[in-house]
Amino acid sequence: MAVGFIWFDLGYTLLYNEREKLFNQLITDRGYRRSEGQIELAFHVVDKRFMREYPGLLGTPAKKFMPRYFAQLCEYLEIDGDLTSFLNQWLKAWEENRLEWLAYPFVPGLLKELRSRDFRLGVISNWDPGARDILVRRGILEFFETTIISSEVGAVKPNREIFEIALEKASVKAEDCLYVGDNYYDDAVGASSVGMGYRIINRFGTFGVEELDSSILIRDVTELLPYLEKERR
Repeated sequence: MAVGFIWFDLGYTLLYNEREKLFNQLITDRGYRRSEGQIELAFHVVDKRFMREYPGLLGTPAKKFMPRYFAQLCEYLEIDGDLTSFLNQWLKAWEENRLEWLAYPFVPGLLKELRSRDFRLGVISNWDPGARDILVRRGILEFFETTIISSEVGAVKPNREIFEIALEKASVKAEDCLYVGDNYYDDAVGASSVGMGYRIINRFGTFGVEELDSSILIRDVTELLPYLEKERR
């Protein structure tokens, strides 16, 4: 059966922040020179490692996971020295800058195109109560007929409960749905537990997620359109 309803994750699926720029500023002040590409790749590798080895940890307050995360980030980028003071500086900068979540430039246009092709759209996300305000500020909340936020419903991915809540609220069957996210261990595992199909975003091909079947991977949400049109034929 062709997909009629597409559910999206938020962070690093539709939204991103400029953490790499902030990190680059700090290491530059400490005398390190790393390219933007190197830093993006380092965050990507550590993100995927945490998703795989420490499920759910990235969704907790930064102070809980950041020491371990930061150490692995610095190791990948070959940054040494007094990492304790550097970590404290990073945590302070993270708190003071309160990095804004932005929509990827291609997201509003894609969502508009999907709606014009009669796809129903929704969100299922592990996020704090500020999620809806972010979607309003980015001008994309209007595209979603159903928005399910973990902090509002008391259930989190990958638990099937949050997906069941979404299906019930949208009055849609799982087999008519596709879930799109960037975390296989939250998104694919959770979606498949209720019978949804899924696609996982990985900007660097298979890099960092070599354990996964490459057929489920897309580089960003713009790659959905060819797949969806093929399914509708």
